[in-house]
Amino acid sequence: MAPQNADKRCFRGQQNGHCIQQVTGLPGDFPHVFTDKVPALLARKSKVPRIAQLELKDERQLVKEGYELLDERRIRLAAEIRAQLAQLRHWQEMLRPAQEVARSALLAAVDRHGLEELSVYPALASDEDELEMARNRLFGIELLKAQWRAGAANPMQPPVIPSPEARTTARVYHALLEPVLTMAVCGVNLRRLLREYTRTERRARAIENVLLPEIESNLKFIEEQLEILDQEETARVRQRPAG
Repeated sequence: MAPQNADKRCFRGQQNGHCIQQVTGLPGDFPHVFTDKVPALLARKSKVPRIAQLELKDERQLVKEGYELLDERRIRLAAEIRAQLAQLRHWQEMLRPAQEVARSALLAAVDRHGLEELSVYPALASDEDELEMARNRLFGIELLKAQWRAGAANPMQPPVIPSPEARTTARVYHALLEPVLTMAVCGVNLRRLLREYTRTERRARAIENVLLPEIESNLKFIEEQLEILDQEETARVRQRPAG
């Protein structure tokens, strides 16, 4: 029965032994030092060398270290996601009353000019408007930070039919640029962070639920075989005739 169990364990080890580098996804991926050798060693009916046990323990330690790095990566990514979400909610709360004011001003301007006339009303613009984009990296992910500096806004050209309703609408919507831009940047950052968090979570779970249990299973089997060999050796020594 032992050789058949050995063959089954060998096949599983061969399937999962090549996954360590693919799962971690970290610089200097962990080499599959011993897992690839387990099938050949377990399939033999001869003695399993004790060095195999030590090598498998070393590989287990390497995989655990990789899991710890991925776990730390998950924690830091989750913290940054929470920070970005808090910033997004902050700007959403600030934007909500401003949107109501802008909607009321737009309705008043439409009532005064009509939709077609208002659509060609000169927009507000300023040479002093400035958008600054700062970039920083977290685990190779580029995160953006926008800062909008609004200048004194004036019509690009004199309107044909000026009105206070149209001017008010233009000023209100010009003031919405800062929160809208900041929310757009938060959305970009969140999509990038969530994509990386999902990838890291998948790799960590693969190590936790696939690689480590497989290594533990192979290690347990090797230890059982070594114990059997020790017992057989002890029995042979006892049965050896004296002299």
